[in-house]
Amino acid sequence: MAKTPTGKNTSGRGLRDLTVQVKTARGRTLSSTRWLQRQLNDPYVKRAQSEGYRGRAAYKIMELDDKFRFLVPGARIVDLGCAPGGWCQVAVKRANILGEKPGKRVGTILGVDLQEVEPIAGCELHVLDFMDEGADDQVKEWLGGKADVVMSDMAASSCGHKKTDHLKIMALCEAAAYFAFDVLEEGGTFVAKVLAGGAEAELQKMLKQKFDKVAHVKPPASRADSSEKFVVAMGFKGT
Repeated sequence: MAKTPTGKNTSGRGLRDLTVQVKTARGRTLSSTRWLQRQLNDPYVKRAQSEGYRGRAAYKIMELDDKFRFLVPGARIVDLGCAPGGWCQVAVKRANILGEKPGKRVGTILGVDLQEVEPIAGCELHVLDFMDEGADDQVKEWLGGKADVVMSDMAASSCGHKKTDHLKIMALCEAAAYFAFDVLEEGGTFVAKVLAGGAEAELQKMLKQKFDKVAHVKPPASRADSSEKFVVAMGFKGT
């Protein structure tokens, strides 16, 4: 018997019954049909819809935090490229942003993105390019100080060429790391999505110089056929 993310056991027969078949409609490519079918049959997508999260990515940050415990009550958190807001939703609950955990410190979550994001209770959202000059100072001003956590689930737009896409996302992750160096408090944590493919070695070397502990993790919510992993760097040594 296998367990889905909902916690319910399903037999092979049950899984077959649950599978949604999608026919290729006129004007829809085969690849888009496969993507739609995968979405409709993804248990994490269904769970996000039933639990009110804005996407399946919410479970990735939950699983990372379950393992490393960085979204603690009272934490000051910056979410880079926060749209559509699933990671912020998780942070609001775990860092006690709304003060729902009596006796625990109340945290702060600041989300920034190039586009406007629909409001999230307890989350301060801003339209900002974190790579703009002075963006780090602006974020620290909004926070009222330095951050305990900088996290990023950003991915550069794909061009379809695997090697080029890998280099683009690694460059984005490296830029997020440099931003984190400017805004993190000593002892802080940096969490970001990377892609396996070879260019991540230089990033790992840089992070090991700046943090006490660096781990590469593929959480269960990441699709098995995806090359994405997440780097979790803890214990920022300061600048």
